[in-house]
Amino acid sequence: MNSDKYIEFRCLEVEQPIGNFYIGAIEAQDLVDISYADIHRIEERDIEKVVGIERPLQGSRVSELKDYVKTVDASFPTSIILAIKSKDADYNPKTGIMRIPRKQQVAQIIDGQHRIAGLRDFEGKFQINITVFVDMDLEDKAMVFATINLKQTKVSKSLAYDLYEFASTPSPQKTCHNIAKLLNIKKGSPFEGKIKILGSATGKPFETLTQATFVERLLRYISENPMRDRDLLKRGKKLGKVEISDTRLIFRNLFIDEKDAEIARILYNYFGAVAKKWGDAWYTKESGKILSRTTGFTALMRFLRDVYISFQKPDKVISTSEFDTVFSGIKLKESDFTSERYNPGSMGEGALYKDLLKYLGV
Repeated sequence: MNSDKYIEFRCLEVEQPIGNFYIGAIEAQDLVDISYADIHRIEERDIEKVVGIERPLQGSRVSELKDYVKTVDASFPTSIILAIKSKDADYNPKTGIMRIPRKQQVAQIIDGQHRIAGLRDFEGKFQINITVFVDMDLEDKAMVFATINLKQTKVSKSLAYDLYEFASTPSPQKTCHNIAKLLNIKKGSPFEGKIKILGSATGKPFETLTQATFVERLLRYISENPMRDRDLLKRGKKLGKVEISDTRLIFRNLFIDEKDAEIARILYNYFGAVAKKWGDAWYTKESGKILSRTTGFTALMRFLRDVYISFQKPDKVISTSEFDTVFSGIKLKESDFTSERYNPGSMGEGALYKDLLKYLGV
């Protein structure tokens, strides 16, 4: 039983080539209290610099995790890896109980500091599974960290969004994924065969956009905090609509009213007008042409908000012919959409957006 002086937990002793270690579970707040990342040692030891043990925390990642742990289905199923000195780790093989002093800087974090930081202000029941190495030397710490962080395959954002398809409750992420998939397979769609579902090309010549790029740009018009909205919906709560005067989330009310088909139709019509205006640039396979690639697509998605608002028909489907009236007045030519004029990245996106916007007269 835990006391003011010690944390006790049941664990299993595991034997592997690196040596013996222990697997158990403790309360999140106990883990926060006893763990630390030895940042000062990183700056002093070259091996830790190279391997990256206990890298400085990324504030955006911590904030994201702090929101995540409050969701209804939050989970950290993989183990936090700790190194503890033998003087602080008392394991009883007969009872299977590990006892650790309840004091600061007892457990050095080998892997998992962002998850721990995300739990720092959490209130409630949240047990964390941990792996404890006792008297672990520097070389072994480096090798374990390298094995975890250098040899594993990172899951692509596109795959993560694709998995929302299996969710039983609605969410902004699921809606955007479904729209991307629909527009990619629908005959006659301006996006037909152009989206790399799961983020990996299949060899088709027209795949110019990743699923993640499409989803993330569309999400911005539905939710300011998709994770929070998903959690509220999963808890059976209703989302708040936006006022007509709020022009940031142009598709939020349609999403809340379960009118995903209307959102898809607006995108179909808008980009259909783009393809009609600059067909060669939109459908070309030539390298260096950016209109239907990330730079062009992201600029056009930014421009969509201004165009949609200009019609003053909130929550309504704008027809292709109506969008045609906007693009007919834009003087940019097919030959203008090159990577030389609009450099790949945010600068090129911003430049193209500004060039489009000046023709809208807003």
